[in-house]
Amino acid sequence: MEFILEAIQQSPEHKITFAHYMNLALYHPQKGYYSSGNAKIGTQGDFFTASSLGADFGELLAEQFLEMWSILGYPNRFSLVEVGAGAGFFAADILDYLSNQHPHFYEAIEYLIIEEAKGLIEQQKAQLKNRDKVSWKSWDEIENCSIIGCIFSNELIDAFPVHLVTLEQGKLQEIYVTISEGKITEAIADLSTSQLRDYFELVEVNLTAKDYPENYRTEVNLAALDCLKTVANKLKKGYLLTIDYGYTAQKYYHPQRYQGTLKCYYKHRHHDNPYVNIGEQDITTHVNFTALENHGELLGLDKLGFTQQGLFLMGLGLGDRLSDLSNGNYSFFEVIQRRDSLHQLIDPMGLGGFGVLLQSQGLTPEQKKRSLKGFLH
Repeated sequence: MEFILEAIQQSPEHKITFAHYMNLALYHPQKGYYSSGNAKIGTQGDFFTASSLGADFGELLAEQFLEMWSILGYPNRFSLVEVGAGAGFFAADILDYLSNQHPHFYEAIEYLIIEEAKGLIEQQKAQLKNRDKVSWKSWDEIENCSIIGCIFSNELIDAFPVHLVTLEQGKLQEIYVTISEGKITEAIADLSTSQLRDYFELVEVNLTAKDYPENYRTEVNLAALDCLKTVANKLKKGYLLTIDYGYTAQKYYHPQRYQGTLKCYYKHRHHDNPYVNIGEQDITTHVNFTALENHGELLGLDKLGFTQQGLFLMGLGLGDRLSDLSNGNYSFFEVIQRRDSLHQLIDPMGLGGFGVLLQSQGLTPEQKKRSLKGFLH
């Protein structure tokens, strides 16, 4: 906790935005949850992702990437850029599947990982040590307008640092992190940046309307918009695929959601206090997909589709995989285990309810019209 206290004491007025606090708690080079290597991803860790349930998720995504390669005219080099690669399971599943099932496509791909957390990079390199298709780069190392392929992420944006805002006497204010009697506490003051007010104009939500109660609090993910701008600058021709849990703006900022969406995960238990277990727990918020869509349009990204993960994966053949479990090639235990994993991927109350947003840049009108399998329903 000392590194948080130091940051607060060194800041003007001895307070920092919650976005600054969350960035330190998750990404401080030595003490942050992700950067330090404390992040425990998987069924035995603090949380698990779709790729933790087996290879099916990555393999089905690989089929979607294959179709994208086809639509783009089978370019000699097709870049798969994974932003935030977790422990590397997703990348391993995709690469192993393409190597075995689609060797021609495999020869054309380069797999780039964009990862800011050094602790996770170590885990990824250990997981992917025998796969020569993979390289790690920062955004600064990638030339603008150079990527032909697909930039994608799975449960990334929910871990971006967010600003906290609240309503006080009908006025939009910001929640800061400060110190009182040696303990971390919150303080309310004017907005730290006009971008927060611009954000609500972007998503066409008026928090000062009479429907919103006093002390209504919620989050604003400005970092997601910054990331989207970077992606738009790097992508020459191809797709942006974003998979995460979230809502449209109208649902996200509904008056009844008066405490926002911020959650903390520690040893598979979730709670609402981001000021405990500092550097040892995950802090997340839901994604505002309307913000990604509207800001993407301003940046020249075309929205091609939005759906739920369950429907997306069924369109890519998950149903066939469920049917194959009855062909007699699996033991009873294997059938039970795989069926459970596959059902978790499409459960509308869990992973299956995640949003899947597809955007593009540089496609011809004909290429835009071609529907991808994951969005045919």
